[in-house]
Amino acid sequence: MEVSKLEEVLNEIMIILNKRKEEDKEIPVGISNRHIHLQADHIEKLFGEGHALEKIKDLSQKGQYACKELVTLCGPKGCIEKVRVLGPERKNTQVELSVGDCRKLGIETCIRLSGDISGTASLTIVGPKGSIQIKEGAIVSQRHIHMTMNDAQKFDVHDGEEVAIEILGERGGILRNTIVRVDESFTLECHLDTEEANALGISSKTKIKIIK
Repeated sequence: MEVSKLEEVLNEIMIILNKRKEEDKEIPVGISNRHIHLQADHIEKLFGEGHALEKIKDLSQKGQYACKELVTLCGPKGCIEKVRVLGPERKNTQVELSVGDCRKLGIETCIRLSGDISGTASLTIVGPKGSIQIKEGAIVSQRHIHMTMNDAQKFDVHDGEEVAIEILGERGGILRNTIVRVDESFTLECHLDTEEANALGISSKTKIKIIK
């Protein structure tokens, strides 16, 4: 093979390898709309005694799924109808909203990681069979990245670490204050809410990169 031809082949191989290396650094995005997780006794109060949540679609994270059930959220200033219930049941009821949702409802905006609901906003939740009032549990989800331990080693991060993420595209940018969450049950994915996604032109096909 001529030297010039060999160099051309090697350059093409390097381009392919560099592209794969860059793709290995990319993380898929999941866009989260408002939703609610319910504890067992609240399911019965909202939907009737003995009611079991009806799954309609599996979600990207293992064991998580969207349910047929819908509720209405009511706050001091307004209501939001047809809010999707996600399963399975949780230890504590938790409502995940956007900043705009909080303003519409007239409640405090509490940006928290899932499960950290102490001292967060209260709401009235209305179902077809009854209603409940939660003293706390309404949050705006802190943007975060789900990953396994192998993923964490690959990206050189650890559970609870705060990183910045870069979004490419015409409306792309950098988002800071993104929390890494590591668990062997997780599927690699960065979770943003609809407001964050719309502001940066993000779709379900968008990939992000961690900036340290």
